[in-house]
Amino acid sequence: MARHSIARTGLAALSAAALLTLTACSSEPPAAEGGEAAGGGDELISVGFSQVGAESGWRAANTKSIQDTITEENGFELSFSDAQQKQENQISALRNYIAQGVDVLAFSPVVETGWDAVLEEAKAANIPVVLTDRAVETEVEDAYVSFIGSDFVKEGEMAGEWAAEEYDGEGYKVVELQGTTGSAPAIDRKEGFASAIEGTDLEIIDSQTGDFTRDGGKKVMEGFLTAHDDIDVVFAHNDDMGLGAIEAIEAAGKTPGEDIKIITIDAVKDGMQALADGKINYIVECNPLLGPDLAEVIKATVAGEPVEERIVVKDEAFDQEAAVAALPDRQY
Repeated sequence: MARHSIARTGLAALSAAALLTLTACSSEPPAAEGGEAAGGGDELISVGFSQVGAESGWRAANTKSIQDTITEENGFELSFSDAQQKQENQISALRNYIAQGVDVLAFSPVVETGWDAVLEEAKAANIPVVLTDRAVETEVEDAYVSFIGSDFVKEGEMAGEWAAEEYDGEGYKVVELQGTTGSAPAIDRKEGFASAIEGTDLEIIDSQTGDFTRDGGKKVMEGFLTAHDDIDVVFAHNDDMGLGAIEAIEAAGKTPGEDIKIITIDAVKDGMQALADGKINYIVECNPLLGPDLAEVIKATVAGEPVEERIVVKDEAFDQEAAVAALPDRQY
């Protein structure tokens, strides 16, 4: 199966000003015009949102952005559920929202596949779907109106390019802490990193999932340290697993950031602080503040306006100096 509509399609009828400012770089929620609900008059737009879970600092910031923006004050009635990282919980929640007759469904899918049936049900009920953070693979035509999130392949490439620039020629051995098996960020970040270090002498000697959690990263890193005595670099698919790896490395009597270099993705505050402290060497950002983007897409969809099918959130990257400079004003 081919992933549905992943390529960016260009700006539609949402105003250029709106979309250019909707890079999730601000946590300020969009105000409803004239104090009225976004749906027109005093009628609220009902939104059913299914979140992956609460597995990381990134996810907590993402949830807060959505709950702070999709509010009655801004013209919405939000029904929110936590899937606890289980696809069956997410599908059940989406079906409940369909039965309730919400105006719009939105969710961040736990994994890429297995959504066709519930997407068909939403389509049959004429309820538009918006994906946030993660993509899906589906055979359903026009399964969703928009996908809002980062380019995970690019994030992996950015991490790999930095590693290649810094460490090529050293013969470094790399271990990889993967995200949740089958999830879009785990698949894409792995692909991007591998492609970026291809042709260098960096070698990935082990790769296992830590399920995007700090505890998972710690446990997998403990296993890596037991199995390998020549680890030079850790590439973690998110900050939380990297922070768990730091705990394991320190417990083994080694110095993170020096004896074993660490590269992560997310750039949440805990990760940025570890980078500023020299325990992490490089972080590629994955911006979690998707609430404003989601609000604008929902408003436009309900109003019958075309929306951009792929909204790519702007991500940056940080070394130690940049982290020190960014931390005082960091929103997440």
